[in-house]
Amino acid sequence: MQDFLFIVIGLVFLIAGGNWLLKSAVDLSLRLNIPKIVIGMTVVSFATSAPELIVSIKSALDGFPDLAVGNVIGSNIANLGLVLGVTVILGSIDVRKSFYTTDWPVMMLASLMFFFFVFFDYELQQYEGIIMVVLLFAFLIYLLKFQKTAVVDELPEDDEMLPLYKTVLYLGIGGVGLWGGSELLIDGAVGLAKAYGVSERIIGVTIVSVGTSIPELAASIIAVIKKEKAISLGNLLGSNIFNLLAVLGITSIITPIKVVDTGLITNDIFWMLGISFLVLPLVFIPKGLRLGWRDGIILLTLYIMFVYLTLS
Repeated sequence: MQDFLFIVIGLVFLIAGGNWLLKSAVDLSLRLNIPKIVIGMTVVSFATSAPELIVSIKSALDGFPDLAVGNVIGSNIANLGLVLGVTVILGSIDVRKSFYTTDWPVMMLASLMFFFFVFFDYELQQYEGIIMVVLLFAFLIYLLKFQKTAVVDELPEDDEMLPLYKTVLYLGIGGVGLWGGSELLIDGAVGLAKAYGVSERIIGVTIVSVGTSIPELAASIIAVIKKEKAISLGNLLGSNIFNLLAVLGITSIITPIKVVDTGLITNDIFWMLGISFLVLPLVFIPKGLRLGWRDGIILLTLYIMFVYLTLS
């Protein structure tokens, strides 16, 4: 009963936190005259990746490396299969040129880099973590310096600036809400899973990864409802980049991560690479630079297949 209660309270905190965070992100983009896609891929992505970072560091330090890696791989699959799938089923997204010139290529580069780092020795070393974090900083500098093309705002009349104290307050409360909600959700979910004797890898790639992806789902659904779709897509791509480069990079700098369950490398990582790659053709087919409900159904179906095959 306590575990179930933790899950419910965690979900409430996560949804509220996603709303507050989005409000502050939109206001920041207005104040600094920065395109919303850039804010989505920096401020929002970092805040919604914080649960993965906390879970992965704690898991690795506590001697549960499969939970640390499974959490990130599962979250990246959930972000594109579950979150992006549900988001575009609710409302189509017009994709900007930056998707194929910057965002998607960096996400694939980070995914392939992680794959080559762990595929041969089943270990993410300290120096490999440093390389990943350096790449992340290079990407952020590029975003802030060069990606200045304004994103078309679907509802510019809604863009009224908040008082500065409210922006800071929403940012702080939103981040804390996401973090606290994720902690409660994960505690409850892991408690339930352990009661049924499920393995560490399966807990990581299913329950924990979905739990830590709920901030992205909440932020993206709220972004669609409020017609801030530029933030929802940038948030998801940025979150996957942060999960790989920041979460696994920082975790492996603190303590090298050695994969124990081979299923993570022989199965799960290929699902992550496959779904990450699939987003590109879906964006261009049948209509160029657009994701619609059919694409959402394809992504969601693949995610359900992944979870079913993992649990069976």
